[in-house]
Amino acid sequence: MRTSRFTSVTLAGTMTLAALAVGVVPAVAAPSDPSGPASVTVSPGDQDVEVFAEDGAISRTKVPAASPFVGAPAMNSAAAAADGTVTKVVNNGSTDSKLDVVMIGDGYTASEQDKFRKDAAAKWKDISAVEPYAAYRKLFNVWAVGAVSAQSGVSGDPKQDTVRKTALGSRFWCNSIERLLCVDIKAVDTYAAKAPQADLVIVVANTAKYGGAGYGSTQSPLGYEGIATVAGGNSASGQIAVHETGHSLGKLADEYWADGAGPYQGAEPPQPNITTLSADRMRQDKAKWYRWLGKTSPDGGTVGAYQGGSNYPSGLNRPTDNSVMRSLGREFNLPGREAMIAGFYRHASTLSSTTPVTTRLTATDHLTVDLPVSGTKLRWYLDGKEVTALRDHKSIAVSDLGPTGPKPAAHELKAVANDPTSAVIDPALTPALTRSLVWSVTR
Repeated sequence: MRTSRFTSVTLAGTMTLAALAVGVVPAVAAPSDPSGPASVTVSPGDQDVEVFAEDGAISRTKVPAASPFVGAPAMNSAAAAADGTVTKVVNNGSTDSKLDVVMIGDGYTASEQDKFRKDAAAKWKDISAVEPYAAYRKLFNVWAVGAVSAQSGVSGDPKQDTVRKTALGSRFWCNSIERLLCVDIKAVDTYAAKAPQADLVIVVANTAKYGGAGYGSTQSPLGYEGIATVAGGNSASGQIAVHETGHSLGKLADEYWADGAGPYQGAEPPQPNITTLSADRMRQDKAKWYRWLGKTSPDGGTVGAYQGGSNYPSGLNRPTDNSVMRSLGREFNLPGREAMIAGFYRHASTLSSTTPVTTRLTATDHLTVDLPVSGTKLRWYLDGKEVTALRDHKSIAVSDLGPTGPKPAAHELKAVANDPTSAVIDPALTPALTRSLVWSVTR
Protein backbone atom coordinates (compact mmCIF):
# COMPACT_ATOMS: atom_id res chain seq x y z
CA MET A 1 0.00 0.00 0.00
CA ARG A 2 1.59 3.24 -1.14
CA THR A 3 -0.77 5.67 0.56
CA SER A 4 -3.64 5.51 3.00
CA ARG A 5 -6.77 6.86 1.30
CA PHE A 6 -9.45 6.38 3.88
CA THR A 7 -10.33 8.15 7.08
CA SER A 8 -10.88 5.84 10.02
CA VAL A 9 -14.59 5.31 10.48
CA THR A 10 -16.77 3.12 12.65
CA LEU A 11 -17.62 -0.15 10.93
CA ALA A 12 -21.28 0.00 11.84
CA GLY A 13 -23.42 2.70 10.35
CA THR A 14 -21.46 3.30 7.13
CA MET A 15 -23.95 1.67 4.77
CA THR A 16 -25.70 4.77 3.51
CA LEU A 17 -22.54 6.80 2.88
CA ALA A 18 -20.69 3.99 1.16
CA ALA A 19 -23.68 2.95 -0.93
CA LEU A 20 -23.83 6.46 -2.33
CA ALA A 21 -20.08 6.23 -2.99
CA VAL A 22 -20.68 3.47 -5.52
CA GLY A 23 -23.76 5.08 -7.01
CA VAL A 24 -26.31 2.67 -5.58
CA VAL A 25 -29.59 3.39 -3.87
CA PRO A 26 -29.71 1.14 -0.77
CA ALA A 27 -32.12 -1.71 -1.35
CA VAL A 28 -35.12 -2.39 0.82
CA ALA A 29 -34.24 -4.95 3.48
CA ALA A 30 -35.24 -8.49 2.68
CA PRO A 31 -37.31 -10.28 5.33
CA SER A 32 -35.28 -12.40 7.71
CA ASP A 33 -35.69 -16.15 7.59
CA PRO A 34 -37.82 -17.42 10.49
CA SER A 35 -36.52 -20.99 10.51
CA GLY A 36 -32.91 -21.44 9.34
CA PRO A 37 -29.53 -20.38 10.72
CA ALA A 38 -29.81 -16.97 9.04
CA SER A 39 -32.80 -15.94 11.16
CA VAL A 40 -31.48 -12.53 12.20
CA THR A 41 -33.40 -9.28 12.27
CA VAL A 42 -32.08 -6.63 9.90
CA SER A 43 -31.72 -3.33 11.74
CA PRO A 44 -30.66 0.20 10.81
CA GLY A 45 -26.94 0.58 10.26
CA ASP A 46 -26.44 -2.91 8.89
CA GLN A 47 -24.67 -3.74 5.67
CA ASP A 48 -25.77 -3.19 2.08
CA VAL A 49 -24.47 -6.24 0.19
CA GLU A 50 -24.50 -7.71 -3.28
CA VAL A 51 -25.95 -11.13 -3.97
CA PHE A 52 -24.52 -13.28 -6.76
CA ALA A 53 -26.75 -15.89 -8.40
CA GLU A 54 -25.42 -19.02 -10.09
CA ASP A 55 -26.42 -17.67 -13.51
CA GLY A 56 -24.20 -14.59 -13.00
CA ALA A 57 -27.03 -12.17 -12.15
CA ILE A 58 -26.39 -9.68 -9.36
CA SER A 59 -28.79 -8.01 -6.94
CA ARG A 60 -28.73 -6.24 -3.58
CA THR A 61 -30.12 -6.60 -0.08
CA LYS A 62 -29.27 -5.66 3.50
CA VAL A 63 -27.80 -8.00 6.10
CA PRO A 64 -26.74 -7.75 9.74
CA ALA A 65 -23.14 -6.75 10.38
CA ALA A 66 -22.87 -9.42 13.09
CA SER A 67 -23.24 -13.19 12.87
CA PRO A 68 -24.77 -15.40 15.58
CA PHE A 69 -22.49 -18.25 14.50
CA VAL A 70 -19.13 -16.83 15.55
CA GLY A 71 -17.58 -19.37 17.88
CA ALA A 72 -14.18 -19.30 19.55
CA PRO A 73 -12.88 -22.88 19.66
CA ALA A 74 -11.57 -24.43 22.85
CA MET A 75 -8.04 -24.56 21.50
CA ASN A 76 -5.14 -26.70 22.54
CA SER A 77 -1.73 -25.05 22.40
CA ALA A 78 -1.08 -26.12 18.81
CA ALA A 79 -4.40 -24.75 17.55
CA ALA A 80 -3.93 -21.51 19.47
CA ALA A 81 -0.51 -21.06 17.88
CA ALA A 82 -1.99 -21.60 14.41
CA ASP A 83 -4.84 -19.11 14.90
CA GLY A 84 -4.13 -15.89 13.03
CA THR A 85 -0.96 -17.20 11.40
CA VAL A 86 0.00 -15.03 8.42
CA THR A 87 1.47 -16.72 5.35
CA LYS A 88 2.79 -15.13 2.17
CA VAL A 89 0.87 -16.51 -0.79
CA VAL A 90 2.40 -14.04 -3.26
CA ASN A 91 5.34 -11.83 -2.29
CA ASN A 92 6.25 -9.24 -4.90
CA GLY A 93 7.94 -6.74 -2.61
CA SER A 94 7.45 -4.21 0.15
CA THR A 95 3.94 -3.34 1.27
CA ASP A 96 4.88 0.31 0.64
CA SER A 97 5.02 -0.28 -3.11
CA LYS A 98 2.47 -3.08 -3.59
CA LEU A 99 -1.27 -3.55 -3.32
CA ASP A 100 -1.82 -5.98 -0.46
CA VAL A 101 -4.63 -8.52 -0.70
CA VAL A 102 -5.55 -10.28 2.54
CA MET A 103 -7.37 -13.61 2.38
CA ILE A 104 -8.90 -14.88 5.62
CA GLY A 105 -10.11 -18.43 6.01
CA ASP A 106 -13.33 -19.42 7.75
CA GLY A 107 -14.63 -22.86 8.61
CA TYR A 108 -11.15 -24.35 8.55
CA THR A 109 -10.12 -26.20 11.70
CA ALA A 110 -6.56 -26.30 13.02
CA SER A 111 -5.86 -29.44 11.00
CA GLU A 112 -7.24 -27.84 7.81
CA GLN A 113 -4.99 -24.78 7.62
CA ASP A 114 -2.93 -26.26 4.79
CA LYS A 115 -6.17 -26.76 2.88
CA PHE A 116 -7.07 -23.11 3.48
CA ARG A 117 -3.73 -21.90 2.11
CA LYS A 118 -4.18 -24.03 -1.00
CA ASP A 119 -7.73 -22.72 -1.46
CA ALA A 120 -6.51 -19.13 -1.03
CA ALA A 121 -3.76 -19.63 -3.62
CA ALA A 122 -6.23 -21.17 -6.07
CA LYS A 123 -8.67 -18.30 -5.54
CA TRP A 124 -5.99 -15.71 -6.27
CA LYS A 125 -5.04 -17.63 -9.41
CA ASP A 126 -8.66 -17.36 -10.60
CA ILE A 127 -8.84 -13.63 -9.83
CA SER A 128 -5.49 -12.72 -11.31
CA ALA A 129 -6.33 -14.46 -14.59
CA VAL A 130 -8.84 -11.67 -15.33
CA GLU A 131 -7.65 -8.47 -17.01
CA PRO A 132 -6.36 -6.06 -15.98
CA TYR A 133 -5.20 -8.18 -13.01
CA ALA A 134 -3.31 -10.51 -15.34
CA ALA A 135 -1.14 -7.77 -16.83
CA TYR A 136 -0.58 -6.12 -13.43
CA ARG A 137 -0.27 -9.16 -11.15
CA LYS A 138 3.25 -8.19 -10.01
CA LEU A 139 1.82 -5.09 -8.35
CA PHE A 140 0.19 -7.35 -5.76
CA ASN A 141 1.14 -9.08 -2.55
CA VAL A 142 -1.25 -11.73 -1.25
CA TRP A 143 -1.38 -12.72 2.42
CA ALA A 144 -3.28 -15.66 3.92
CA VAL A 145 -4.50 -15.23 7.49
CA GLY A 146 -5.44 -18.55 9.03
CA ALA A 147 -8.44 -18.23 11.34
CA VAL A 148 -8.89 -21.47 13.28
CA SER A 149 -12.54 -22.53 13.52
CA ALA A 150 -14.11 -24.88 16.05
CA GLN A 151 -15.95 -26.77 13.32
CA SER A 152 -15.23 -27.57 9.69
CA GLY A 153 -17.45 -25.99 7.06
CA VAL A 154 -19.99 -23.17 7.30
CA SER A 155 -23.58 -22.75 8.43
CA GLY A 156 -26.27 -23.36 5.82
CA ASP A 157 -24.28 -26.07 4.03
CA PRO A 158 -25.50 -28.60 3.05
CA LYS A 159 -28.94 -27.70 4.51
CA GLN A 160 -30.52 -24.45 5.59
CA ASP A 161 -30.71 -25.56 9.21
CA THR A 162 -27.06 -26.68 9.38
CA VAL A 163 -25.24 -24.72 12.09
CA ARG A 164 -21.49 -24.58 12.53
CA LYS A 165 -19.58 -22.31 14.88
CA THR A 166 -16.69 -20.74 13.01
CA ALA A 167 -14.15 -17.97 13.52
CA LEU A 168 -15.95 -15.50 11.23
CA GLY A 169 -19.48 -16.87 11.52
CA SER A 170 -19.90 -17.55 7.79
CA ARG A 171 -23.40 -18.63 6.79
CA PHE A 172 -25.42 -19.34 3.67
CA TRP A 173 -29.15 -18.59 3.50
CA CYS A 174 -28.48 -15.12 4.85
CA ASN A 175 -31.79 -13.20 4.70
CA SER A 176 -33.42 -16.33 3.26
CA ILE A 177 -31.18 -16.17 0.15
CA GLU A 178 -29.49 -19.54 -0.30
CA ARG A 179 -26.33 -18.39 -2.09
CA LEU A 180 -25.75 -15.29 0.04
CA LEU A 181 -22.69 -16.03 2.20
CA CYS A 182 -22.51 -13.59 5.12
CA VAL A 183 -19.84 -13.04 7.76
CA ASP A 184 -19.28 -11.17 11.00
CA ILE A 185 -17.70 -7.82 10.07
CA LYS A 186 -15.92 -7.22 13.37
CA ALA A 187 -14.43 -10.71 13.34
CA VAL A 188 -13.13 -10.11 9.81
CA ASP A 189 -11.50 -6.87 10.93
CA THR A 190 -9.82 -8.59 13.88
CA TYR A 191 -8.09 -11.09 11.62
CA ALA A 192 -7.35 -8.59 8.83
CA ALA A 193 -5.40 -6.54 11.38
CA LYS A 194 -2.93 -9.41 11.74
CA ALA A 195 -1.61 -8.99 8.17
CA PRO A 196 1.14 -6.42 7.47
CA GLN A 197 -1.31 -4.35 5.45
CA ALA A 198 -4.82 -4.80 4.10
CA ASP A 199 -5.85 -2.98 0.93
CA LEU A 200 -8.35 -5.66 -0.14
CA VAL A 201 -9.96 -8.32 2.05
CA ILE A 202 -11.40 -11.59 0.76
CA VAL A 203 -12.96 -14.19 3.06
CA VAL A 204 -12.44 -17.74 1.79
CA ALA A 205 -15.05 -20.09 3.27
CA ASN A 206 -14.47 -23.81 3.61
CA THR A 207 -17.22 -24.99 1.28
CA ALA A 208 -17.65 -26.20 -2.27
CA LYS A 209 -21.14 -24.73 -2.49
CA TYR A 210 -21.38 -21.78 -4.88
CA GLY A 211 -21.99 -18.49 -3.14
CA GLY A 212 -20.56 -15.30 -1.72
CA ALA A 213 -21.31 -11.68 -0.96
CA GLY A 214 -19.98 -8.25 -1.74
CA TYR A 215 -19.76 -5.91 1.22
CA GLY A 216 -19.20 -2.74 -0.76
CA SER A 217 -20.42 -0.54 2.09
CA THR A 218 -17.77 -1.67 4.58
CA GLN A 219 -14.99 0.79 5.35
CA SER A 220 -12.48 -0.31 7.95
CA PRO A 221 -10.29 1.75 10.26
CA LEU A 222 -7.47 -0.45 8.94
CA GLY A 223 -7.74 1.32 5.58
CA TYR A 224 -9.37 -1.30 3.37
CA GLU A 225 -12.75 -0.77 1.77
CA GLY A 226 -15.14 -3.59 1.01
CA ILE A 227 -15.11 -7.31 1.76
CA ALA A 228 -15.78 -10.13 -0.69
CA THR A 229 -16.79 -13.56 0.57
CA VAL A 230 -16.19 -16.57 -1.68
CA ALA A 231 -16.50 -20.34 -1.52
CA GLY A 232 -12.99 -21.76 -1.28
CA GLY A 233 -13.89 -25.02 -3.01
CA ASN A 234 -15.89 -23.52 -5.88
CA SER A 235 -13.96 -22.31 -8.92
CA ALA A 236 -16.73 -19.99 -10.14
CA SER A 237 -16.78 -17.93 -6.94
CA GLY A 238 -13.60 -16.01 -7.82
CA GLN A 239 -15.66 -13.82 -10.13
CA ILE A 240 -17.47 -12.48 -7.06
CA ALA A 241 -14.22 -10.97 -5.81
CA VAL A 242 -13.43 -9.57 -9.27
CA HIS A 243 -16.74 -7.71 -9.39
CA GLU A 244 -16.43 -6.47 -5.83
CA THR A 245 -12.98 -4.98 -6.46
CA GLY A 246 -14.56 -3.01 -9.29
CA HIS A 247 -16.15 -0.99 -6.48
CA SER A 248 -13.29 -0.87 -4.00
CA LEU A 249 -10.42 -0.32 -6.45
CA GLY A 250 -12.01 1.07 -9.59
CA LYS A 251 -14.67 3.14 -7.79
CA LEU A 252 -17.07 1.76 -10.39
CA ALA A 253 -20.84 1.78 -10.11
CA ASP A 254 -22.90 -1.31 -10.76
CA GLU A 255 -24.21 -1.66 -14.30
CA TYR A 256 -27.30 -3.71 -13.43
CA TRP A 257 -30.69 -2.55 -12.20
CA ALA A 258 -33.50 -3.79 -9.99
CA ASP A 259 -36.80 -4.95 -11.46
CA GLY A 260 -39.55 -2.50 -10.69
CA ALA A 261 -37.24 0.38 -9.85
CA GLY A 262 -38.22 3.79 -11.18
CA PRO A 263 -36.14 6.08 -13.40
CA TYR A 264 -33.08 7.91 -12.08
CA GLN A 265 -33.79 11.62 -11.61
CA GLY A 266 -30.75 12.81 -9.68
CA ALA A 267 -27.58 14.70 -10.50
CA GLU A 268 -24.73 13.41 -12.65
CA PRO A 269 -23.07 10.55 -10.70
CA PRO A 270 -19.33 10.76 -9.96
CA GLN A 271 -18.54 7.16 -10.95
CA PRO A 272 -16.60 6.80 -14.24
CA ASN A 273 -18.88 4.12 -15.74
CA ILE A 274 -22.33 5.63 -15.30
CA THR A 275 -23.84 8.84 -16.64
CA THR A 276 -27.03 10.74 -17.32
CA LEU A 277 -25.56 11.84 -20.67
CA SER A 278 -26.15 10.42 -24.13
CA ALA A 279 -23.21 9.49 -26.36
CA ASP A 280 -23.65 12.68 -28.37
CA ARG A 281 -23.76 14.77 -25.23
CA MET A 282 -20.61 13.08 -23.89
CA ARG A 283 -18.79 13.99 -27.09
CA GLN A 284 -20.11 17.52 -27.01
CA ASP A 285 -19.21 18.08 -23.34
CA LYS A 286 -16.02 15.99 -23.48
CA ALA A 287 -17.34 14.13 -20.47
CA LYS A 288 -17.15 10.67 -18.89
CA TRP A 289 -15.96 7.96 -21.31
CA TYR A 290 -16.20 10.06 -24.48
CA ARG A 291 -12.63 9.11 -25.40
CA TRP A 292 -13.67 5.45 -25.61
CA LEU A 293 -16.86 5.90 -27.65
CA GLY A 294 -16.97 3.72 -30.74
CA LYS A 295 -14.09 1.48 -29.67
CA THR A 296 -14.43 -2.30 -29.42
CA SER A 297 -14.55 -3.33 -25.77
CA PRO A 298 -13.05 -6.56 -24.32
CA ASP A 299 -16.42 -7.51 -22.82
CA GLY A 300 -17.94 -7.54 -26.31
CA GLY A 301 -19.56 -4.93 -28.52
CA THR A 302 -18.81 -1.26 -28.92
CA VAL A 303 -18.51 1.39 -26.25
CA GLY A 304 -21.53 3.67 -26.33
CA ALA A 305 -24.37 4.69 -24.01
CA TYR A 306 -26.55 1.75 -22.97
CA GLN A 307 -29.63 2.44 -20.88
CA GLY A 308 -29.75 1.20 -17.29
CA GLY A 309 -27.34 0.87 -14.40
CA SER A 310 -26.63 1.62 -10.76
CA ASN A 311 -29.90 -0.08 -9.81
CA TYR A 312 -32.00 2.07 -12.20
CA PRO A 313 -33.55 0.72 -15.43
CA SER A 314 -33.62 4.19 -17.01
CA GLY A 315 -32.24 7.68 -16.53
CA LEU A 316 -28.66 6.41 -16.44
CA ASN A 317 -26.40 4.97 -19.14
CA ARG A 318 -23.52 2.49 -18.92
CA PRO A 319 -20.60 2.08 -21.37
CA THR A 320 -21.38 -1.41 -22.73
CA ASP A 321 -24.20 -3.92 -22.71
CA ASN A 322 -22.83 -6.53 -20.30
CA SER A 323 -19.53 -6.13 -18.47
CA VAL A 324 -18.50 -7.81 -15.20
CA MET A 325 -20.07 -4.88 -13.37
CA ARG A 326 -23.42 -6.18 -14.62
CA SER A 327 -22.94 -9.97 -14.78
CA LEU A 328 -20.33 -12.37 -13.45
CA GLY A 329 -18.18 -14.27 -15.90
CA ARG A 330 -17.60 -11.17 -18.04
CA GLU A 331 -14.67 -8.81 -18.65
CA PHE A 332 -14.31 -5.22 -17.51
CA ASN A 333 -15.27 -2.83 -20.29
CA LEU A 334 -12.73 -0.25 -21.50
CA PRO A 335 -13.71 2.56 -19.09
CA GLY A 336 -13.84 0.00 -16.27
CA ARG A 337 -10.42 -1.42 -17.13
CA GLU A 338 -8.96 2.09 -17.16
CA ALA A 339 -10.46 2.79 -13.73
CA MET A 340 -9.11 -0.47 -12.34
CA ILE A 341 -5.55 0.26 -13.46
CA ALA A 342 -5.76 3.73 -11.92
CA GLY A 343 -7.01 2.03 -8.75
CA PHE A 344 -4.04 -0.35 -8.70
CA TYR A 345 -1.67 2.60 -8.84
CA ARG A 346 -3.38 4.33 -5.93
CA HIS A 347 -1.92 1.58 -3.76
CA ALA A 348 1.06 0.25 -5.72
CA SER A 349 3.97 1.78 -7.57
CA THR A 350 5.39 1.33 -11.04
CA LEU A 351 8.89 1.79 -9.57
CA SER A 352 10.56 0.58 -6.39
CA SER A 353 14.01 -0.25 -5.05
CA THR A 354 15.44 -2.13 -2.09
CA THR A 355 17.97 0.71 -1.72
CA PRO A 356 16.31 3.40 0.42
CA VAL A 357 16.29 6.91 -1.05
CA THR A 358 17.96 8.06 2.15
CA THR A 359 21.08 6.14 1.12
CA ARG A 360 24.02 8.34 0.06
CA LEU A 361 25.54 6.59 -2.94
CA THR A 362 29.22 6.59 -3.92
CA ALA A 363 31.10 5.60 -7.08
CA THR A 364 31.60 2.07 -5.76
CA ASP A 365 27.87 1.37 -5.40
CA HIS A 366 25.47 -0.45 -7.68
CA LEU A 367 21.79 0.44 -7.76
CA THR A 368 18.90 -1.79 -8.80
CA VAL A 369 15.23 -0.89 -9.26
CA ASP A 370 12.16 -3.01 -9.82
CA LEU A 371 9.72 -2.43 -12.69
CA PRO A 372 6.85 -4.83 -11.98
CA VAL A 373 4.78 -4.01 -15.07
CA SER A 374 5.96 -5.21 -18.47
CA GLY A 375 6.63 -2.41 -20.94
CA THR A 376 7.39 0.24 -18.32
CA LYS A 377 9.86 2.88 -19.55
CA LEU A 378 12.77 3.86 -17.29
CA ARG A 379 14.91 6.99 -17.49
CA TRP A 380 17.89 8.06 -15.35
CA TYR A 381 18.77 11.68 -14.65
CA LEU A 382 21.89 13.14 -13.04
CA ASP A 383 21.42 16.69 -11.79
CA GLY A 384 18.41 17.05 -14.06
CA LYS A 385 20.10 15.84 -17.26
CA GLU A 386 19.15 12.46 -18.71
CA VAL A 387 21.88 9.82 -18.95
CA THR A 388 20.60 8.38 -22.20
CA ALA A 389 23.02 5.45 -22.22
CA LEU A 390 21.22 4.03 -19.19
CA ARG A 391 17.68 4.07 -20.59
CA ASP A 392 15.65 1.08 -19.39
CA HIS A 393 18.61 -0.29 -17.40
CA LYS A 394 17.20 -1.65 -14.15
CA SER A 395 20.64 -2.11 -12.62
CA ILE A 396 23.40 0.49 -12.90
CA ALA A 397 26.90 1.14 -11.57
CA VAL A 398 27.08 4.61 -10.04
CA SER A 399 30.55 4.97 -11.54
CA ASP A 400 28.94 4.89 -15.01
CA LEU A 401 27.18 8.16 -14.28
CA GLY A 402 30.42 10.13 -14.46
CA PRO A 403 29.62 12.89 -11.97
CA THR A 404 32.07 15.78 -12.09
CA GLY A 405 32.99 18.68 -9.83
CA PRO A 406 34.63 18.75 -6.40
CA LYS A 407 34.68 15.37 -4.67
CA PRO A 408 32.65 16.44 -1.64
CA ALA A 409 29.88 17.82 -3.85
CA ALA A 410 26.55 15.98 -3.82
CA HIS A 411 24.70 15.16 -7.00
CA GLU A 412 21.05 14.24 -7.50
CA LEU A 413 20.32 10.90 -9.15
CA LYS A 414 16.73 10.38 -10.23
CA ALA A 415 15.02 7.30 -11.69
CA VAL A 416 11.72 7.96 -13.46
CA ALA A 417 9.44 5.09 -14.52
CA ASN A 418 6.35 5.41 -16.68
CA ASP A 419 3.77 2.83 -17.65
CA PRO A 420 2.78 3.82 -21.23
CA THR A 421 -0.27 1.54 -21.38
CA SER A 422 -2.87 2.40 -23.99
CA ALA A 423 -5.54 1.19 -21.55
CA VAL A 424 -5.40 4.51 -19.65
CA ILE A 425 -6.11 7.59 -21.78
CA ASP A 426 -7.72 10.03 -19.36
CA PRO A 427 -5.13 12.78 -18.65
CA ALA A 428 -6.48 13.05 -15.11
CA LEU A 429 -5.42 9.45 -14.45
CA THR A 430 -2.11 9.25 -16.30
CA PRO A 431 0.04 10.99 -13.62
CA ALA A 432 -0.44 7.94 -11.37
CA LEU A 433 1.35 5.85 -14.01
CA THR A 434 4.65 7.69 -13.41
CA ARG A 435 6.85 7.39 -10.32
CA SER A 436 10.29 8.75 -9.50
CA LEU A 437 12.91 7.94 -6.87
CA VAL A 438 15.76 10.27 -5.96
CA TRP A 439 19.11 9.51 -4.33
CA SER A 440 22.11 11.65 -3.38
CA VAL A 441 25.43 10.72 -5.02
CA THR A 442 28.94 11.77 -4.02
CA ARG A 443 32.20 11.09 -5.85
